[in-house]
Amino acid sequence: MHATLFWIIGAGLAGGAVSVLLAATVAYSLLSGWVPRMVSYSAGVLLGVAFLGLLPEAFEKSTDAHSLFGIVLAGILAFFLLEKAALWRHRHEHDDRGTRKLSGMLILVGDAFHNFVDGVLIAAAFLTDIRLGITTTLAIMAHEIPQELGDFVVLLKAGYGRGRALWLNLAVSLMSVAGGIVGYFLLEGAQSMVQYALLLAASCFIYIAVADLIPDMHRQNSARDIAWQIGLMAIGIGTVWMVESLLH
Repeated sequence: MHATLFWIIGAGLAGGAVSVLLAATVAYSLLSGWVPRMVSYSAGVLLGVAFLGLLPEAFEKSTDAHSLFGIVLAGILAFFLLEKAALWRHRHEHDDRGTRKLSGMLILVGDAFHNFVDGVLIAAAFLTDIRLGITTTLAIMAHEIPQELGDFVVLLKAGYGRGRALWLNLAVSLMSVAGGIVGYFLLEGAQSMVQYALLLAASCFIYIAVADLIPDMHRQNSARDIAWQIGLMAIGIGTVWMVESLLH
């Protein structure tokens, strides 16, 4: 059993770190000049992850759809109130720097929930079979890379420096280790919490995309800008759909 726990912790560390570092390589080098345009891609990825990944998984674990929709609504309202409280605190600021900084914080909160759930899933797979655990870890890494890229875009757009964005994402990725440990010791209890973590993560991603990223996209309204926005949002959603399809 101790060897299994070692596998779970190692998979959580490797999966999170590799996904973050690969996403950082893309965000900081290959696409560094595209960061402003990649806000549209990020919005597509966040909406795709929420509606094509997190919410379907949560609904598959429950037959009470009304309660689940209620939790999503409550989550969106909670993140709205959280942002309002931060804006009220920074009401003396005359630019949108505080708003953008908060969007970066919210993306980290949502990613923390998601990574925790990934850790629980990794633990469940390794407790079933080592080979299943390894393939599940590889699948989660493939799923995480486009989302981590979107996270980096949000953090850079919010004004975070490259080094700080990298370390924050690496720190948040450790939540997969926490989820794995919880899943190992309290699998039944953790399983009952999985759908709620999924719903809260989805609520956070939906709110950030709709309240922060899309309004930012509306500031560029030339025909060329709109074409880029639609195309990159479609690519973001398509990336998630393709990964989800391949994994299933």
